[in-house]
Amino acid sequence: MATTKIWPVKDSLARVVDYAQNPDKTIYSDLQNVLHYAANEEKTVEGEERAMFVTGVNCNRDTAFQEMQVVKERFGKTGGNVAYHAYQSFKPGEVTPELCHQLGVELAKRMWGDEYQVLVATHFNTGTYHNHFVVNSVGLWDGRKFNCGKRAYYQFRQLSDDLCREYQLSTIKNPKGKTPRSIYFAEKRGEPTKYNLVREALDAALKVSVDGNDLRKALREQGYELNANPAHKYATLRRIGSKKAVRLYRLGEEYDLPALRERIKENRQRYAYDLGYQRYKPVHIQRPQPRRLRLKGSFSTVKKIGGFRGLYLHYCYCLGILPKGSSHRPLSPELREECRRLDAISRQTQLICREKLDTRQDVEDFISGKQAEIKELGATRQKCYNRLRRCDDGTEIVQIKAQRDRLTAAMAVCRRDVKTAEGILSRSDRLKENLKLEQEMQAQRMDRTQDKHRGRSIVK
Repeated sequence: MATTKIWPVKDSLARVVDYAQNPDKTIYSDLQNVLHYAANEEKTVEGEERAMFVTGVNCNRDTAFQEMQVVKERFGKTGGNVAYHAYQSFKPGEVTPELCHQLGVELAKRMWGDEYQVLVATHFNTGTYHNHFVVNSVGLWDGRKFNCGKRAYYQFRQLSDDLCREYQLSTIKNPKGKTPRSIYFAEKRGEPTKYNLVREALDAALKVSVDGNDLRKALREQGYELNANPAHKYATLRRIGSKKAVRLYRLGEEYDLPALRERIKENRQRYAYDLGYQRYKPVHIQRPQPRRLRLKGSFSTVKKIGGFRGLYLHYCYCLGILPKGSSHRPLSPELREECRRLDAISRQTQLICREKLDTRQDVEDFISGKQAEIKELGATRQKCYNRLRRCDDGTEIVQIKAQRDRLTAAMAVCRRDVKTAEGILSRSDRLKENLKLEQEMQAQRMDRTQDKHRGRSIVK
């Protein structure tokens, strides 16, 4: 199994300046830099054994930079993308150093033929054997620049997969797309992203499933709809209240459709020997005894909290953060994913309650007032800067700077309040939709509980 990637190399003024300011470093152009990295022997030490392999395709490995530079100057194309850097990485333990390098050289010849100069180097510094390719951006014979678009990327990947099949190596069946940075780092932190929640729902459903119908029913109870139609290319899982589905293979190899079928088959074999297993076990719910409380006054005279305050307080209750120490947990995937945004929701709720912002007009007026306050504070701070330019007294300068810092801090608080208020306006509609989905799931759960109780009473 080999993964591939390719990206352009450009001249960087910032990098050259940084090198120039540090006399302990050698200044390289970007092309020299990437060639030096690829041919660096320190990257290829495996214990005491040096596993260094460097080969030049259409150029000499020792004079690759000079030869590439001559081609650029011959056609007058020394600017723009000076080169392209690519890699081909193999699964640990699947290839030897010699085979890894052989595949890299063969891939370079199939991809770039005799038109472009390529330096191929095999490394082991990351714990896996992988090849680096440094490709001159200018053609060797006609000076035509290499077009590194999506077509080139997919061609590079396809040629690598073809080579792996020829040498009986594994390939990736469904290559994943790029995961958004916010979701990637949230998953690294263990936060409830939409992908993590789908995996948890599948794991929970697979524990009680012995066929496809069981799996669909268990997923539907958790707010998901499974679509495994054989007429479709990919099996998908979709939130019941959403139009966008997730392809199962994007969740990992253990959640692809063949893997799910294998786990269901294991359940069926395991439960076949369990004589006490019941396909649909009734859930025994211990009903708490009602508590009698005495209330002064009348419910009919209690004023109901409405507007944004009522919306946000009810939303916080459904999330389980109000009241403090609540054991309530949301059912719908939408609300479970909202737990990632508790900080923002808490700030918005506190602002609404503190400023008594009940309607959209109240929020807009609050934003306008804060913006006017920021403008006034900015004008006062500008006067402080003007006084500092004219002042020579050290004691007075300290006082002016202290006043300036207080004004800056006050402006920062106002800007933070404005941003929070703008978040209220943009989030309020989504809150209403999520609450509607949560109420539907709560009602479905109540209906299922009543059906189970009715079924048990009929059996008795």
